[in-house]
Amino acid sequence: MRIFLLVLSLLFLLQYHLSAQGSALPIGIDNYHLIDRLDILYNDQTFHTSIKPYLRGDIIRFSTYIDTSGAELSDLDIADLQYIYDDNNEWLKQAEFSTTLTGKIEPLNEKIYVDSTKTFYTIRQSVATRHSPYYRTNEKPVFKYFYKTPANFFELNRPYFQLKLNPIINFRLAREQGDDELIFQNTRGLELRGAIDERIYFYSNILENQSRFASYVNERVIRDAAIPGASLYKGYRSQFLNITDGYDYLFGQAYIGFNLTKHVGMQLGHGTNAIGNGYRSLLLSDFGSNYFYLKFNTKVWRIHYQNIFAELGSISANSARGDNLIPKKYMAAHYLNFQLAKNLKVGLYEAVIFSRNNQFELQYLNPLILYRTVEQYIGSPDNVLIGINTNWNLYNRFQLYGQLMLDEFKFSELIIERRGWWANKFGYQLGLKYINTFGIDHLDTQVEFNSVRPYTYTHRDSSTSYTHYHQPLAHPLGANFREIIFKARYQPLNKLIVDTRLIFMNYGEDEEASVNWGNNIILPHTSRVMDFGNEIGQGVGTKTILIGIDLSYQLFHNTFIDLYYLYRNQESDLEERSQRTSYIGGGFRMNISNKRFEF
Repeated sequence: MRIFLLVLSLLFLLQYHLSAQGSALPIGIDNYHLIDRLDILYNDQTFHTSIKPYLRGDIIRFSTYIDTSGAELSDLDIADLQYIYDDNNEWLKQAEFSTTLTGKIEPLNEKIYVDSTKTFYTIRQSVATRHSPYYRTNEKPVFKYFYKTPANFFELNRPYFQLKLNPIINFRLAREQGDDELIFQNTRGLELRGAIDERIYFYSNILENQSRFASYVNERVIRDAAIPGASLYKGYRSQFLNITDGYDYLFGQAYIGFNLTKHVGMQLGHGTNAIGNGYRSLLLSDFGSNYFYLKFNTKVWRIHYQNIFAELGSISANSARGDNLIPKKYMAAHYLNFQLAKNLKVGLYEAVIFSRNNQFELQYLNPLILYRTVEQYIGSPDNVLIGINTNWNLYNRFQLYGQLMLDEFKFSELIIERRGWWANKFGYQLGLKYINTFGIDHLDTQVEFNSVRPYTYTHRDSSTSYTHYHQPLAHPLGANFREIIFKARYQPLNKLIVDTRLIFMNYGEDEEASVNWGNNIILPHTSRVMDFGNEIGQGVGTKTILIGIDLSYQLFHNTFIDLYYLYRNQESDLEERSQRTSYIGGGFRMNISNKRFEF
């Protein structure tokens, strides 16, 4: 913690060298799919879509590149670009100028005329006086001060101060077959973002939630003492909705960011990060709860290099009894993404999870060294993972993508003897995206395969497993599984979206808590059943099929009415664990993604 405060203090001492900033776009909202498909269609060479969250300055630069490239855009493509412009309008004032990875804009040379004939003038640098033609305003703001622009409830735009304030609402109701009580979600919150002096930027949201989940999600909550994506929770009852076993929980995200140089940016705060181009990630995902992190981004030439130093929870908040400090562990990770060719990018990932009696291991602050080398210097008590991520855009229609994650392996056991050694721990992903499928505008399809061997991500105990608050930092299924995902998203009208998923999951569970077959990555690998003969699906064999269909109609910008259907059929070798879930429901949401529990 002292290291984080020291870095922050140094940044304030160097404030005169800082430049303009830009906040990040929350992971999962509709902008992400729009940017993804536009990248495949028009292939921007400098935007690294595998590193999430995206920064708003990069998004505007990317959108402007497409808009001015001379590409033939459909009416829906044009509407998509305008949607992106509206969502990130603070950067439209200088949209034709390149941004850095943190949204830095080069100043304009503005003519200031000193006579009425406009003959004599002086030159002044400014970044706040010029608007893009795509900067839209509402003709009739609400009470003159609210919704002056389509995307923001309230905003201030001053030369050296910007502020955006938006409400967050997510209310959903559904009825599960065979259940007398409703499934529901009631979320209310606020989102705040802004910038000061073109040098400092900030973002914060806070969400108050009451929920009751489907039966299979409740089982996961009970197993891990954790709600996916949340931290501390308590029981919730409602006489009005006849709810007896719901949950009440609060969570928030906040960070402050700086530009250290033109090409190096920093963030400090609470949130999640993700790496990959797929529906899932085997390297780092946003499935789990927010964590405290210090992050550096460096973007030069064809390279985007990211460092993350994070403080995590060894156990879930609800596992700690009383008002006790939750045991800490730490993560250091770096990811180097490189553009090998015009349409091909490859990234190298390395992460280490370690525990030091609530103290960060200073040697892992080295931003360039391989962490396995540090392990050799200090012993080998930590959990190191390495991985590769790649995406290849083809024919302005397709994207091939994939990941390889290596936790541990022994070459002779993996290639030569092949005896199913427990420590051959790895996973891989293969995927294909097809944009405008069969020539149908905005019909986008995707197929993805994921496979992870037993005991992958685990270590000696939960203090060094690849988890946070008992939640996976990568794939929600943990380990010991294979999965096939079919996904289709169709936008027949500008405001109507149909999103469907078909997921096949095959995994092995533990028969009882004391027997570890390698699926639950919270458990230490020292409790494994056997050293050899391990294979994917071992333990209590489980096959699950999940079908999800969502219809969303946009009433106003970022305001949706949703109808959704979910069917999940779980067949287990233990008959009592087999279950079928089916429900249909609807809801209303504003300024929040449609997060799903699909595991």
